[in-house]
Order: sequence, then structure tokens, then C-alpha cells
Amino acid sequence: MTATIASLRCEVLNVSTKTNWSFVAVQTSDGDRAWGEASLNAWEPMLHGAVELLGRQLAGLTLETAHSAIAASPYGPGGLVQATAISATQQALLELTARAQGQPWHAPLGPLRRDRLPAYANINRATAERTPAGFVATARRAAAHGFKAFKAAPFDGVTPATCASAEGRQRTRHGIDCLLALRDAIGPSARLMVDCHWRFDEARALEVLQALAPARLHWFECPLPETPVHWPALQRIHRAARDQGVMLAAAETQIGCAGFQPLFDAGLYDVVMPDVKYCGGPWEMLRIAERAQEAGVQFSPHNPTGPIASLHTLNVAGVAPECDMVELQFDESPLFEALVPGLHPPLVDGNFAVPTQVGFRTEPQRQLLTMHPYQPVPSGVESLAAG
Repeated sequence: MTATIASLRCEVLNVSTKTNWSFVAVQTSDGDRAWGEASLNAWEPMLHGAVELLGRQLAGLTLETAHSAIAASPYGPGGLVQATAISATQQALLELTARAQGQPWHAPLGPLRRDRLPAYANINRATAERTPAGFVATARRAAAHGFKAFKAAPFDGVTPATCASAEGRQRTRHGIDCLLALRDAIGPSARLMVDCHWRFDEARALEVLQALAPARLHWFECPLPETPVHWPALQRIHRAARDQGVMLAAAETQIGCAGFQPLFDAGLYDVVMPDVKYCGGPWEMLRIAERAQEAGVQFSPHNPTGPIASLHTLNVAGVAPECDMVELQFDESPLFEALVPGLHPPLVDGNFAVPTQVGFRTEPQRQLLTMHPYQPVPSGVESLAAG
């Protein structure tokens, strides 16, 4: 008998005062189960509702029919929350499909184009001391683990409404000092990226870009929201960055090919960063990577949360036509390794291997979910993206 979807449920693991990791478990009628990651800080109550509705929609469907029945859209009534529930469910469906076929995860997507992927360390969450010395200390620990590229987001407390104020300028200057200190510490050959988390207006973004010229950035990420009203300003920032030899990167919260295509058409970015938790899941992420290649834009997936999303990111990046680098949130919590022990590949010479085992199974450690239950946390930076 062909297995069908029996149920969906949402589970939340509290990682820190700033972070929850959320997961969707898909149970089938034959007793099999797989998990997808749906981390979206502060939106967990709405995520539970979206997963419940999705479970009703998919109950009784085969894996193939369920996969075809749901697609994330930038025009969906549930917005990013609904897209996150769908993306996590599609992750689980890919695992179930591959296991049912006796194949590795990548096989339902396509053949592997590469078996190792360069990785960079997102050192933001691991840096408790938010000073130049604090960021440098975290970067040095990441380098000791084998990372050769680093990203920081040091503009704490800056918003588009306050960036021109005296306090906003002071906080911005502090962030610039952190990045200049990082460049001095990591040396001239290591890649250095900055994530601005949509905190600036056009004038301040251009000022920051110019002030960071000595940092020799690899890319300048998310200076302004990706909404159409900001496109003319983003095109000007893009030109200024290119004149400086810096790439412009963004689009971590965009949904589906329909959300990315206008960005390609407008020529806004050198690098797009779809997130497997938000963009529609693994199949849709691969389609976005294919569209990016057609548009001459680099694909470098956003991946700053838990291990299940990271495993799916590696899987898609191994099949994608091209992949510049993958992200890893460095050392935020030992729960990253403990939740699905032994599954995430180690970093070797700055690269992660693509998991190719047959029968690969992500089953979070139940005692950790029990010991670290949901706690309310502040809204994630994605809340600024619609500004």
C-alpha cells in the first residue's frame, strides 16, 4: 500500500534568549517520519496555526501529491509564516521521498554537481561582547575551526528611522570600527562580509559603504529592504558597490521564483541568498538557483539557524548549477551538534561535504526538545525587511 500523509505537527526548541528553532514533523500512514526546519523567531504561535492548517490540507495525500499540492508564493495570504510552514514541510517530504526510493537526499532533485562546498562563518550570534575586540575574538575562534571567510552584523540598534540621528551615527561608527578591526585580524586574503539587516536609508548606506572601503568587503548585504519602493536606491547603491569592487547581496526572506524574478529583472544584486526555510523548500530553492544562473547572479544560500535547515541547504547547493559559498551560524549553541548528533558533516579545509548516505534520517533528540521548550524571544531581523 502506498504511504500517505497522516499528520503534521510543529515543535519548538529554545536555543537562547534570542533564538528558537522550530521544526515541522511529517508523519506518514506507514509509521515513517521526517522533519523540516521552520525557524522564524517570535512568530511561533502563528507558525503552529499555519502547520495545523497545512496538516488538514495534506492528510491522506501521497508524498508525490502532497509535494505538488503546496507551493510557497509571495502573494500567499499567510505571508512569510505560511511560506515557512510550506518550506519546512517540503524539506520533510524530500527526506521521505528519498528514503522511500532508497536514494540519497539529492536524488529527487537531480545529480550532484559538487560534493564539497566552501563555507563561511556567520559570527554574529556567538559574539556576546559587541565590541571590535569581541568580534575579533569570535573570528579567531572560527578561524581555528577552519573557516576562511567571515560575516558579521555589528550595527546593533540602528534602524532606518534612527540611522541619521546622533545616536544612530554613533552606533553605525561603532559597527564600522568592528569591521575594520576584523579585517586587520583576519588578514588581507580572507573574505569578509557585512550584513546590514535593512537598517539604513540610502544616504547612510552609501556613507557606510564608503567608510568600509579599507575593509575590502567581499559583499555588502541587505542595506535596504527589497521592496519595490527601494529599488531605485538599491540600483544606486549597487553601482557604488561595484565601483568599489564590492558585491551587493540580499533576498533571504524572498519567497519562490515569483519573489526572486523581479529582483533579477531589475538588476539589483550580484548575489542572492534564498533560505530553504522561507523560499518554498528544497525544490523551489533549486529553481531559484537555476534562475540566478540564467540572470548572471551568484547563488549563496542563507543558512543561519539549526542543523536540519543546514543539511537541506548543503543538499540543494550540491545540486545547484553554481554555488559560491554556504553560511553557517558559528558556535551559537552546542545544541546544533547535539540535536541530530553525527549527521551534520564537519568542516574540512573550509568546506562541508554534501551528505550522500542512503536512508539518511533526521530525528531530533526528544529529550532536548523536552529540556529546552519554547520561550518567547524578540522578533527576528526579518521583521525589518518589509520597512
